[in-house]
Amino acid sequence: MSWLTATLRSYPEIAIFLSLGIGYWVGGKSYRGFSLGAVTATLLAAIAIGQLGITISPNVKSVFFLMFLFAVGYGVGPQFVRGIAKDGLPQALFSVVQCALCLAAPYVAAKLAGYDIGSAAGLLAGSQTISASMGLATDAINRIGLPADQTKVLLDAMPTAYAVTYIFGTIGSAILLATLGPILLRIDLVAACKEYEATLGGSQEVGGAGVAWHKYELRAYRIPEGGPAIGRTVGQIEASEPTGTRLFIERIRRGGAVQDAKLDDVLQAGDVVAVGGRREQLIDILGPRGAEVEDPELLAVPAEGVDVYVTSKAVNGKTLVEVATLPAARGVFLRKIKRGPTETQIPVLPSTKLYRGDTLTLVGRTQDTTAAAKALGVLDRPTSAADIAFVGFAITLGALIGAVVIKVAGIPITLSTAGGALIAGIVFGWLRAIHPTFGRIPEPTIWFMNSVGLNVFIAVVGVTAGPGFVKGLQQLGVSLFMWGIFATAVPLIIGMFVAKYVFKFHPALLLGICAGSRTTTAALGMICDAAKSQVPGLGYTVTYAVGNTLLTIWGMVIVMMLS
Repeated sequence: MSWLTATLRSYPEIAIFLSLGIGYWVGGKSYRGFSLGAVTATLLAAIAIGQLGITISPNVKSVFFLMFLFAVGYGVGPQFVRGIAKDGLPQALFSVVQCALCLAAPYVAAKLAGYDIGSAAGLLAGSQTISASMGLATDAINRIGLPADQTKVLLDAMPTAYAVTYIFGTIGSAILLATLGPILLRIDLVAACKEYEATLGGSQEVGGAGVAWHKYELRAYRIPEGGPAIGRTVGQIEASEPTGTRLFIERIRRGGAVQDAKLDDVLQAGDVVAVGGRREQLIDILGPRGAEVEDPELLAVPAEGVDVYVTSKAVNGKTLVEVATLPAARGVFLRKIKRGPTETQIPVLPSTKLYRGDTLTLVGRTQDTTAAAKALGVLDRPTSAADIAFVGFAITLGALIGAVVIKVAGIPITLSTAGGALIAGIVFGWLRAIHPTFGRIPEPTIWFMNSVGLNVFIAVVGVTAGPGFVKGLQQLGVSLFMWGIFATAVPLIIGMFVAKYVFKFHPALLLGICAGSRTTTAALGMICDAAKSQVPGLGYTVTYAVGNTLLTIWGMVIVMMLS
């Protein structure tokens, strides 16, 4: 044991990786649906290791925290700008109100309880489950100008308060929104979501990944003598189908030869056509009137499912019904819509709107999906390469701007390098959504920058604060936990009533909007489970982008308010 202690003190980088290993392993375990999560588990592991008296350079956490904040901004950029500038404005405004409540409650609790600045910052971070705010709070505390020993006391108090209040911050917010929320607001969540889906033209879907039933199929039918299709063009036939039907003639066999169908091709008796579409429409519409045949050569069509990153201004804000009328949409079917940094799944309904920054999963012939991708944005094909030059220059620019200090009435005002990196991420993430020719960062890389960047920061904080943690917990434990309940519950309860009676959000979206404003993904999952629908996710993305940004900045603000 003495050898291990001496080794960790000599090579503190080992302590960081040990904290990460334990944190991710323990954080990945769950008991009856509850998990500590990687951040809290890493913090607790680092605090335990920190009892050995290990010294780590503060520059380590600064580097990883800048990387983390840039990734956060990059991920929320498109939704943040859209929410502030366009039709997400009511949701964005509510998110500002909710975040103000989330700042006010910990501030009031800290004043009433007499907590120091470090404990107050930790209370904010834990009760609102916004670990990133501790980074900006750290910067702000270091800028107060206190003696080094007093600064260390404040910094050591922060992770203690965070660890004590985080557990209810996670579990409590999910229970309040998903279980207590519908009762307090008198909302029938399941009925509200069904009603909302109906207004968007939705219907209940069956099947899915991992089952034998397929939503889209390609089948071969022979055109009989005297059939109504004889003498009509492919375009006329496709346009004559009932509203809401999307069936496409992909190929034609005529006289033994197979050719790709063109809109002006005129069909003849005896032609065998390959028709693609939704399974139920093929059965209901073509089944009774067409003779299905087996023709492997005709049906041997190159097809694929691809992800497309939406960047086109022409489709931004348009409904799926409107997009389906575009020439490039012919022969292409939409399987899934993902939105925002949490990849929230958006319901695929006729009146669902698309926005730049969305990722669409399309299925169809290779030439059709390629044409659709060109009209919608760019193909988001899997790749392991990231534009690191872009990342490096963007973080440098943001940090340089954040490092500028402006004195107002003798008070230094600055974004700090961390705040600058966050804003740089938002700006460049938005620019990437509009002009995807630069700055590509694959999802696995974003995850690494987000998760590992934050947890290395947390590990350094925990190891450094370890020696003072036990003492602080003994002094503040029970009362701090109770004040954490107050700081978590009060903003959410008030926010739910503000969302219903002031902003008058639709009941199906209301709780998802509240979850996004508080950036609590666990609560969104419970809400969707309770609603038996993905509709609440429609209110999550814009509010998450705004809330994640403001709650992170509040770490600096609460220090300024209390100092």
